[in-house]
Amino acid sequence: MLSASQLDTLAELGEERTAGVGDVLFRVGDRTYPFIAIREGEVAILDGAGNEIVRHGASKFLGELNLLSGQTVFLTAVVTQPLRYIAVDREALRSLLFEDGQLSELLLSAFIARREALQQVQGIGLEIVGPHTSAATMRMLDFARSNRLPFTWNESAVDAPSLPLVRLPGGVELQAPSTGEVSRALGIGRELAGREEVDLLVVGGGPAGLGAAVYGASEGLDTLVIDSTVLGGQAGSSRRIENYLGFPAGISGTELTSRAVTQARKFDARTATPYRATSLEPGNGRHVVRLEDDHEVAARAVLLATGAQYRRLPVDGLGDYEGISIFYAAGPPEAQLCGAARVGVVGGGNSAGQAAVWLARGGALVTLLHRRADLHETMSEYLVRELERYGVAVRDSSQIAALHGDDGQLEAVTLESGERLPFSFLFLFLGAAPCTDWLGDAVARDENGFILTGADANTDALLETSIPGVFAAGDVRSGSTKRCATAVGEGAMAVQFVHAHLTDHPLTPSSARH
Repeated sequence: MLSASQLDTLAELGEERTAGVGDVLFRVGDRTYPFIAIREGEVAILDGAGNEIVRHGASKFLGELNLLSGQTVFLTAVVTQPLRYIAVDREALRSLLFEDGQLSELLLSAFIARREALQQVQGIGLEIVGPHTSAATMRMLDFARSNRLPFTWNESAVDAPSLPLVRLPGGVELQAPSTGEVSRALGIGRELAGREEVDLLVVGGGPAGLGAAVYGASEGLDTLVIDSTVLGGQAGSSRRIENYLGFPAGISGTELTSRAVTQARKFDARTATPYRATSLEPGNGRHVVRLEDDHEVAARAVLLATGAQYRRLPVDGLGDYEGISIFYAAGPPEAQLCGAARVGVVGGGNSAGQAAVWLARGGALVTLLHRRADLHETMSEYLVRELERYGVAVRDSSQIAALHGDDGQLEAVTLESGERLPFSFLFLFLGAAPCTDWLGDAVARDENGFILTGADANTDALLETSIPGVFAAGDVRSGSTKRCATAVGEGAMAVQFVHAHLTDHPLTPSSARH
């Protein structure tokens, strides 16, 4: 609820308006809408079928995350009592949130909570039509989940030449679209020109990449961040990070990412998703990173912050269950699926612990399986205590050897010991595989694929790779500490090395043309 002083602040930036009963303030499929703060009256929020979700009255406000991100509108707002309200343009609101900490805290928390609630309601957002046997359909579902989009999956067979069929809010249908096409259609992310030239290109939008974006842009560098999926990285999917400095009550990965992106944009850093890097070509003055769909970025300095992804379980038939009853992140849609079900969480790190606690708090019967003899070797003590507090069973020295189920629905697993455990769902948080295959031999990597820097790469700069002007930070860097706060620190530190490189290698007329 907004205070009287907050309403007055919004009124200074916005426009006082009135509306009658039955007036529509915005509807499903609209490209944009203003922030609406209610002085008097009442508004009902409806889904696309006209079902009422909630009502907001005096001193309340309308909107969710798409108001800040620019995504297509997922809901309809209809006046139910004579209305007097304040309408604030989206860009004006964003500027205010940069300056007003209390208002920013209130709105961001509410927007994130509302988005998570929408993700648990069927019939809102995208409709993705296609069977689980279609790899393209499963990729689209993964895209929707990772971008925290409300969606409904219809497994019905469709009479279509190619899959999936994607219905957007408002009724537009896309046949076998790429994730990029869906992203643009929903208004997500920036569309890049065929060639972009920047001071600093950050490849990867996790904590390290966003940390570099904030510090690089705030210090005057023309900074562009690209990511192949969604900003936030693995940390963005964490249910609760309890040991991040400055947040004694903890903070969700979604909220941390939203705050970081907002801060980066405050300093005019640009972010673009989903753009997958395919190659790095070292150059004289500018390095070129080529992207899918014939895009390229020429940058005076490049920061590689692509992070790492969870390893797949080395068992037969895994692909038959992925995206249906086996997942790699635990968000609101998955938690809703798992209520009162037997769930296995596989992994011994903090991400596994956070997911297990989140699912247990939602009513699932959770067992955590890990391969070591003692969980304390790999998981923070506070999370070990949380597992015990919420009744999560912990199985030490346990590895899965086989999966059992039918038509994508898991029923049980067999451990290497031969013991069979009944599970309806499985969440995998296994180790870390660096996202560096796209680099080929362009930069030196260790035997596991992590990028070598500093002395290991025969350079004096701690975070510089074997290519001058190309740096690495966060989980992707060999020898780094795999923690969120460490990644943010490395991203910020990398900017210091970028400045030193740019000072030592000023652009010349010949290098500027390449």
